[in-house]
Amino acid sequence: MHLVFFYCKIFAPDNIKHPILQTHVKTNNGIRTISPIGTWEDMIFSEEMKNAMKFGYKFEILWGYTFEHKKVFTNYVDFLYHNLRMKYDKSNPLNFIAKILLNSLYGRFGMNDQFPSIELIHKDLIKNFENKNLEKIIDRIDLGNQILVIYESENVFESYETHNVNVSIAAAITAYARIHMSQFKNNPNINLFYTDTDSIYTDSELDSKFLCDKTLGKLKLEYIAEEAIFLNPKVYCLKLESGKLIYKAKGLKGEVGLTFKDFEKLLKKKWINK
Repeated sequence: MHLVFFYCKIFAPDNIKHPILQTHVKTNNGIRTISPIGTWEDMIFSEEMKNAMKFGYKFEILWGYTFEHKKVFTNYVDFLYHNLRMKYDKSNPLNFIAKILLNSLYGRFGMNDQFPSIELIHKDLIKNFENKNLEKIIDRIDLGNQILVIYESENVFESYETHNVNVSIAAAITAYARIHMSQFKNNPNINLFYTDTDSIYTDSELDSKFLCDKTLGKLKLEYIAEEAIFLNPKVYCLKLESGKLIYKAKGLKGEVGLTFKDFEKLLKKKWINK
């Protein structure tokens, strides 16, 4: 069996409530991930294409890459999850180690393998080095008589180093995750308020087939909230039945306290000062 990454022209359905395909766009504040409607071109995993077609997406394939399909991580995931995460309490370091190894697996394969060069240069020689490599320098750290310089490597594609990087594996893993989460979007039985990588916020009763505390890929009930405000990805506030407040504000330091009223003001596009 083979799987393919296709570069396509993508046509989103006009009437979709929760778009399920993502792309990156450049903004004045950097690269942003969005789920657009309309038409655009992008690279997409063949299995995600099949899933998207169920929601009304259409594709014009322009070109692609073919990969052999194998289940290469079954034993790795089973061992870490069942033998460590499920065996040891969350307070045990082995539980945490297993969690980190599981969560970082796809990222390890998707990292940029064009590693920079690092050199320790005497301060008397740094000016000469900078004159020759100024545009390549990424960072420099003053260590007294020595300067630690990080700079872009030359001839990275001629290197004989092996970094064990495979972007197709990382891209396939994240695509399968989006496919899994798409079943909770545009679902007539689920009133969806907010969703993230592996979570949903809803006031609907979920089918028991989706729920299990100890099964990979299943959901578990984390909170029951009386009120909630969702403003942006990773910016929300929950007022629990117990009265406890849980909120997340991406980019905000933890010591800055926010209240439910603060989120209400932001919802109404009013400024808050802290």
